[in-house]
Amino acid sequence: MIKRESEGRADAEEKLRVSETSFRLLVDSIRDYAIFMLDPAGCVASWNPGAQRFKGYRADEIIGRHFSTFYPADDVASGKCERELEIASETGRFEEEGWRVRKDGSRFWANVVISSIRDSEQRLVGFAKVTRDLTERRRAEEERAQLVAAEQTNRTKDEFLAMLSHELRNPLAPIVTALQLMKMRPGADELAKERQIIERQVQHMVRLVDDLLDVSRISQGKIELAMHPLQLADVVSSAVDLARPLIELRRHQLEVDVPRSGLCFSGDAVRMAQVVANLLTNAAKYTDPGGHIGIMGSREGDDVLLRVEDDGLGIASELLPRIFDPFVQAPRAVDRSAGGLGIGLTLVRSLLQLHGGSVRAYSDGPGCGSTFVMRVPAELTAVDRRSGSRILTREPAKRRRVLVVDDNADAALLLAELLSTRGHDVRVAHDGVEALNVISQFTPDVAVLDIGLPIMDGHELARRLRELLARRCRLIALTGYGRAEDRHRSRAAGFDAHLVKPVNPAQIVRLVETSSNQL
Repeated sequence: MIKRESEGRADAEEKLRVSETSFRLLVDSIRDYAIFMLDPAGCVASWNPGAQRFKGYRADEIIGRHFSTFYPADDVASGKCERELEIASETGRFEEEGWRVRKDGSRFWANVVISSIRDSEQRLVGFAKVTRDLTERRRAEEERAQLVAAEQTNRTKDEFLAMLSHELRNPLAPIVTALQLMKMRPGADELAKERQIIERQVQHMVRLVDDLLDVSRISQGKIELAMHPLQLADVVSSAVDLARPLIELRRHQLEVDVPRSGLCFSGDAVRMAQVVANLLTNAAKYTDPGGHIGIMGSREGDDVLLRVEDDGLGIASELLPRIFDPFVQAPRAVDRSAGGLGIGLTLVRSLLQLHGGSVRAYSDGPGCGSTFVMRVPAELTAVDRRSGSRILTREPAKRRRVLVVDDNADAALLLAELLSTRGHDVRVAHDGVEALNVISQFTPDVAVLDIGLPIMDGHELARRLRELLARRCRLIALTGYGRAEDRHRSRAAGFDAHLVKPVNPAQIVRLVETSSNQL
């Protein structure tokens, strides 16, 4: 009997030893958590590899030291460590997230769980402590919070700029009216010089207000472009007229070298003139009176290029990467009379991006002048300057079956006629229901769909065509809206391309005649 009891105890002790060994091997194999034991006084009694990786201490460096070693000095001084052990002792468990300190003094954000350990008679024999490093998660949460805050700040800024711009227009209107009345009264010529000064300053104020409104509109996606074939020379001519008052006021020499034809691109004439005028105005502001400004146009591959050069103040290397950011300006002496808000170049970049173009700034540094190079995609058509007619310059690669859907009968007829003269087989429908009837007998390779259709809009028609024709038919959207969300809706509906009215006919022809893998 005694022998059996002795053997039973030996078996139990062996199982306990094996269990403890297995647990120790398990703890030692864990490297993603710091797992260690504390004695009842809070001193480290064991140490696993995960604890060494997180906290930087070897076992022989930390065992026997109080766990407050891992806490910031303020927490230690406030008695935080003692309170944690007290709560764990009373309730069996303590958990929190907070800053902890590594051996090298660096901090990390940790999730900490302290569990009390008691013997069979419920006497406290120590604590088990598990620590998990959550620094990366906290950093990601902080970045998300900062992004949300920044977006809110931008929305607030845009709303403020829009409100400010509208409010500034109110006092400008009566000033302009008063100037007109002054011109009509007897003796107006006696104050002509003074009146011209006021008019010039009011015009400058109006331009600043317009710039503020444009920044707000662009950031909110409210700019809509009226796209037409343009010659670079015509755009430059309009821009020079806009910038001429400042150029003449500062007595600059302006040299223009832009061919009258051959540099055609698709754009909004008013906005592109604004882009070039802003570049010229920027050059005039930052060039000493009597300086030189050059503007040159050329073709480079598939792009039309425009260079605006000056021999003015130049741009410091540290400023170049930020020169197109809002409210960034190069320093000017206090005697510079031409002011500004630092948003002209921001508008240049934003408007060019809306045109599918870009702009870059170059300078060898202060005192070395500046060069701005803008580029926009060249048109695939040539313009006959004598007749004003547009001439398509290349033949279609393959005859295609095309469906044109537009409730504007004249627009549909003319587009169908254009595509037919290129050798394509074209069918026309004026609403979605008619279009679905057409495809029951005619399977198109390409469908050009107006979005604002009656009965069934272009998005719904596109979804129906995708269900019926899958990817065998390329879909081209026609719409009066060109915002990012409008393009996103088109893509979601299944369109392959999105064209903004009024559409350059050659652009439709190019999309119809281009193979799908080149879109």
